[in-house]
Amino acid sequence: MIKRKGRCSCGDVVYVLYNDFMFVHTCHCNLCRKITGSAFIINGMIEGSNFNLKKGSLENFIGPSGSGKKHNIKRCKKCGDPIVSYFGNTEHLAVVKIGSLDRPENVLPQAHIFVSEKLEWVELKDTIPKYDRIYDFESTWPVESFKRLVSVRQMK
Repeated sequence: MIKRKGRCSCGDVVYVLYNDFMFVHTCHCNLCRKITGSAFIINGMIEGSNFNLKKGSLENFIGPSGSGKKHNIKRCKKCGDPIVSYFGNTEHLAVVKIGSLDRPENVLPQAHIFVSEKLEWVELKDTIPKYDRIYDFESTWPVESFKRLVSVRQMK
């Protein structure tokens, strides 16, 4: 069953998600600002098998990551919008760019990360947990979501 749909700004790429996100966070790190050209990015983690490209094609761009692992960013070949990315040498865990969803307003972040690098004028509400860097996955993610993550990590 389709849970969500998304597309790039030119409409050449269309995708569907077959499950809810495991976790959604807003990243304020310098690298994410460069990747997006914005103040931050909102990423939703989901199993790669639940991300399905329905139309168009994505081009791979290898970018830097804070962990030093390969960061494979997939963008629309026509307009260049970032749609999804993968870290390391696997596509088992998809990191969907929430801004590419048809209804991004329906997805709330569950954490803010790298707030130590956020732009000074960005104000964050106290209702969403904030982390200077990254969080501990097991203690931060909901139990069922963490179990899904463990299953994904075992696929490597």
